[in-house]
Amino acid sequence: MKNYNRRKFIKTTAFSAAAFTAASSITNCDKTISIPDSKGKYMGGFSAPKLETVRVAFIGVGARGSGHLRSIAKLDGVEVVAISDLYEDNVLRNSKVAHDLGKGEKHNKIAQYWGEDDKWKLMLKEVKPDAVFVSTNWNNHAPMAIHSMENGAHVFVEVPIAVTIEDMWKIVNTSEETQKHCMMMENVNYGRDELMYLNMCRNGVIGELLHGEAAYIHELRFQMKQEDRGTGSWRTQHYANGKGNLYPTHGLGPVAQYMNLGRKEDTFKSIISYSSPALGRKLYAKKNYSNDHKWNQLDYQNGDMNTSIIKTSKGRTVMVQWDETSPRPYTRHNLVQGTKGALAGFPTRVALEGGFLDVAKDHHSWIQGDGLEKLYDKYDHPLYKRLNQKTKNSGHGGMDGIMRYRIVECLRNGLSLDQNVYEGCYWSAVTPLSGKSISENGMPQLFPDFTRGNWAKTKPLKIVI
Repeated sequence: MKNYNRRKFIKTTAFSAAAFTAASSITNCDKTISIPDSKGKYMGGFSAPKLETVRVAFIGVGARGSGHLRSIAKLDGVEVVAISDLYEDNVLRNSKVAHDLGKGEKHNKIAQYWGEDDKWKLMLKEVKPDAVFVSTNWNNHAPMAIHSMENGAHVFVEVPIAVTIEDMWKIVNTSEETQKHCMMMENVNYGRDELMYLNMCRNGVIGELLHGEAAYIHELRFQMKQEDRGTGSWRTQHYANGKGNLYPTHGLGPVAQYMNLGRKEDTFKSIISYSSPALGRKLYAKKNYSNDHKWNQLDYQNGDMNTSIIKTSKGRTVMVQWDETSPRPYTRHNLVQGTKGALAGFPTRVALEGGFLDVAKDHHSWIQGDGLEKLYDKYDHPLYKRLNQKTKNSGHGGMDGIMRYRIVECLRNGLSLDQNVYEGCYWSAVTPLSGKSISENGMPQLFPDFTRGNWAKTKPLKIVI
């Protein structure tokens, strides 16, 4: 399996004009959006039949995919049945890891695929797994997810779920037609603070929600050192040729669930977007590589900092920012403002009208630092309290492990997933929509209604015990 789509990258990049086809055309807010007909059943709140043992396959086991495999292989009720990757060493190494974790009791017959473009398709055809985990180049997510569902598997896709509106509709339609889950694995929704803030919002602690702020600000220029293999080898092309917010979901996912966007209470309506000049990547390439190096041959077009504003159907606002270039500390912002207070991250802090116990007398003082312990005692999410010890060494402060545990738990017990296919599409749609807004000098762009109006009857995510 060679790098699928790599040869045609420039032509097929997510931000080309071809992304906006008639079936999913994006227009200004004074016009309408055409919505393709559905040939299947709505997947909001969908519960699949129970699986006593979940037969799992992996497509892509590099840095991210190997983390999924190690964690999943440790869980009860899971059998790793196949691995596919571009590179033989990745497949062999991760097969051994799974086998060793199985201790002779499971993961003993792992089908192995590597080397050619379509080997992952052969894997799906021959093995017929129950669930597939996709951790590959962004451009591959949609075709791999669609083909996995068509071959009878539930599919769990790294972020973003897809890079074009057209492909998002294809994912929605395929999920509805096959009655298979397609979940974008937004791990940040399972962070301790994010879960606690969800719990506080559900319990009305900060009143009616008004505004959110979300971001992915993470200096990752060092990834450009991965020139031929690894994340930087293909992300750098996106950074050069893309436009808008290329990675919105880590910040947006939690805020969207606080606000119940796409779930009964409210939904996404429109977005405007602007970007700063594109300077940082070009300067980094000039400083670190020879003039004739391929990174110095790129025309870096996407701004270093993107700022987008989402307007919801209820009139709420969400600011979403992205910057993987500028030298500054990591932040996701993670702020939600309500009529009775505010919850914020980086650093974690809370302000409540009327104060909180003996920690803060009113909303003019942040509850932060050591003062947060009493807040955690009262509002820690029950899911975090149940799984924290089991998953604390699983990556990203334990959020990765909680997410993976919940995926398997839901599949084995026939439960609805914590994130449905429509949420993955809404959150990922920020990328092409922000790009189009920038191309039109900040003109508002409508979000497609991936639920076809069914969001109004979709139950909010409950506080999972």
